[in-house]
Amino acid sequence: MLDPHADFPNLFVLDHPLVADKLTSLREHDTGRRAFRALVEQIAGLMVYEATRTLPTRAIRVHTPLEETDGVRLAGSPTVVPVLRAGLGLAAGVLDMLPNARVGHIGVSRDEKTLRPVEYLSKLPDDLDAGPVLLLDPMLATGGSASFAARVLREAGAKDLRMICIVAAPEGVRRMLRDHPDLPIYAAGLDRELDSRGFIRPGLGDAGDRLFGTGVRDRTDEID
Repeated sequence: MLDPHADFPNLFVLDHPLVADKLTSLREHDTGRRAFRALVEQIAGLMVYEATRTLPTRAIRVHTPLEETDGVRLAGSPTVVPVLRAGLGLAAGVLDMLPNARVGHIGVSRDEKTLRPVEYLSKLPDDLDAGPVLLLDPMLATGGSASFAARVLREAGAKDLRMICIVAAPEGVRRMLRDHPDLPIYAAGLDRELDSRGFIRPGLGDAGDRLFGTGVRDRTDEID
């Protein structure tokens, strides 16, 4: 059973050697786009086991080649919701484990004047309350975008809401605890702090730029 982090009752950090090994590779500056994408997908696939540990199930009877026996199916309809754009990197790994899940999308940008999150896209299933909803975003920094996205999902009907991220900053976890105290966060790592620019330290850089090859080009982009 995965226990909450000692300092944050809403945070579950996966203390697993496979996750730790892959997170270390993600952090490395020399990790190119292809490897970065694969690592994000693999970490998401590993993390979804813990994030879905408490999903409700229903009993069924199935026929094996030899006899009839008891089995279980997931109860309800899970929904996977990546926060655009970087959350898309996690979606494939999660969907490998939940291939029948519905997929919604939330696009959040920051208003340049007010610095507040603004929704530019929301495409969600009508019945979010039909099952658990997994909110995906690789970085939980200030928590502003994640809190906003969680509020959008709550208002759309999500009752069982969980978040999967790769690295989190204490500031973002505190913000989520304040705004959504009943929302569990599953992370591969809790980092030290945010710097003056709002970057997670030690972090892994801009996850969206490293996933999609945008931003400042460096030699690792050339040798992918």
